[in-house]
Amino acid sequence: MGIADQATTLIEIMITHALLFKFLAVSFFFLSVVSYGSAGITSTFIRSEWPSTDIPLDNEAFVVPKGHNAPPATKYNLLILLYTTLIWSVSLLIMLLIYALHVHITQGDYNGKAVIISWVTPEEAGPSKVQYGTSEKQYEFSAEGNTTNYTFYKYNSGYIHHCLVDGLEYDTKYYYKIGQGDSSREFWFQTPPKIGPDVPYTFGIIGDLGQTYNSLSTLKHYMESQGQTVLFVGDLSYADRYMYNDVGIRWDTWGRFAEQSTAYQPWIWSVGNHEIDYFPEMGEVRPFRNFLQRYTTPFLASKSTSPLWYAIRRASAHIIVLSSYSPFVKYTPQWRWLLEELTKVDREKTPWLIVLMHVPIYNSNVAHFMEGESMRPVFESWFVKYKVDVIFAGHVHAYERSYRISNLHYNVSSGDCYPIPDKSAPVYITVGDGGNQEGLAGRFRDPQPDYSAFREASYGHSTLEIKNRTHAFYHWNRNDDGKKVPTDSVMFLNQYWASNLQRRRLKKKHLTGAYRSVATN
Repeated sequence: MGIADQATTLIEIMITHALLFKFLAVSFFFLSVVSYGSAGITSTFIRSEWPSTDIPLDNEAFVVPKGHNAPPATKYNLLILLYTTLIWSVSLLIMLLIYALHVHITQGDYNGKAVIISWVTPEEAGPSKVQYGTSEKQYEFSAEGNTTNYTFYKYNSGYIHHCLVDGLEYDTKYYYKIGQGDSSREFWFQTPPKIGPDVPYTFGIIGDLGQTYNSLSTLKHYMESQGQTVLFVGDLSYADRYMYNDVGIRWDTWGRFAEQSTAYQPWIWSVGNHEIDYFPEMGEVRPFRNFLQRYTTPFLASKSTSPLWYAIRRASAHIIVLSSYSPFVKYTPQWRWLLEELTKVDREKTPWLIVLMHVPIYNSNVAHFMEGESMRPVFESWFVKYKVDVIFAGHVHAYERSYRISNLHYNVSSGDCYPIPDKSAPVYITVGDGGNQEGLAGRFRDPQPDYSAFREASYGHSTLEIKNRTHAFYHWNRNDDGKKVPTDSVMFLNQYWASNLQRRRLKKKHLTGAYRSVATN
C-alpha cells in the first residue's frame, strides 16, 4: 500500500470515528431528555460578573450604530449635544426631531405573513409610513400605520408609530424604510418559511434583559448565534426601578439599546412584573401602561381579548404566550382563551408546541420559590393533555432546566405531593438570566430536587434549533467573562410525533436525518 493509499485510509478512519463520536453524542442527548435522572447537576461555576448597574445614558450603547445616519437615542443626549456643540443648524434640528428611534418588529398575524413595525419620533409626528420591497433601496410597496403618544407622570413619550405590513411572501428578505428625506432610516427582515411539519427554524430565548453591561453581553452573544426570532419571556427595560420622568427615559434607552436586534428580526413579547409600572405615588396606577403603548402583539389574530396573551404559528412551531400577572383562574378571559386555543393546535402542521410565561411553574431557586404554584394547578393538566413540548419562563435570575415531570395527582386532601416522571409532560426551562440590574439569583435550594436536570446562576441566552417534526436541539449559552460558552445542551424529541407508535417509520426516517444533520454541522 502506497503512502497516498495509507493517508486516504487514515483519513477515512478518522472521519468514521468522528461520525461515531457525534452519533454517540446525539444518543447521549436523547437519553438525557427521555430519562428521568435521580440526581441533576448544580453547576459550581461562579462567574466574575460585571457590575449590575444600568449603562449610563451617554454611553455608546444608546447611540444609533454608524451607517444608519441617525441621532442620539434620547432627548437627554440631544440636549447635551445642542448645548455643548452650538453648531446645529435649524434645519438639522428639525431633521433630528422626526428621526425614527427605538425601531422594533414583531409578528403581525397568526401564520407569519405579516409584521408590525414600530418606532418613535421624539418631537414631530412625521409620516407613519413604511416603504418596503425585496431589493435594497427599491421600495415598491408601502403601508400606512397609526400614531399615538402618552404621558407618564410628566414625561412625554414623543410620537409612537405602529404599522402593519401584511401580505408578505414566506421565506423572503424584505428591505424597509421609515421616515423621509435625510431623516429616513433603512433596515431589513426575513419572513419565516411556509408553515410545515419539517420546516427547520431557530428561535432565541431571552428573559429579564435590562440594560446593564451584562445585558449588552447577552444581546451581543445572541446576535452572533443563528437565531431567527426571539422568544422573550418578560422584563424588558427595568425602568420601574426609577422614579418620575426617569421611568419614561429608561424605556427610551432600552428601545435604543435593543434596536440593534429588534429592528431586524421579530421579538415575540411576553410581559413580566417589571412591565406593570404601578406608581400610585406618581398618579400612575394603570398596569402595563408603558409596555402597551410601545409594544404591540398580534393578539386579535388568535382571537385573544388582550395583547398580554396570544398565540402565533411560525415555521413548524405553535407558540402560546401567557400572562403571569393577568387573571388566569377558571372562567377568566385568559383561561377561556387558552382552553380554546389549545384545541386549535394542529400537530400535523406545527408539531412543536411551545409556551412562554414569566413566572416559572417549577423553580428550585430560593428567589421567587413557589411563586408559580398558583398557575400550576390551573394549567398543568392541560399542558400534559396536549403534550406541550417545552415551557420557557424567566423571573428567576438564573438558569434551570427540568426533566419531563408533572404533579397532577396532588390535592389538599390526598395524592402524591411531589412531582413525578411523566413522558407526556413538558420540559420546564427558566432563562431569567439576561443581565438586569438586580443581579443574579445565586442561591439554589439544597438538595437539588429530582425533577431538576441542570441549574446554574449565570447570565446567558438559549437557542432552540428545530430540525424537523421529531427532533430539536436546545442550547443554553453562558456569558463567561465576555465570551459565549455553550454550557447545557440536549436533544428534544417531539411530544406528538416521537411518542406516537403509529409513526415509528417516520420517526426512524427523521432520526436518521437528525444524525446526518449533526454529522455535517
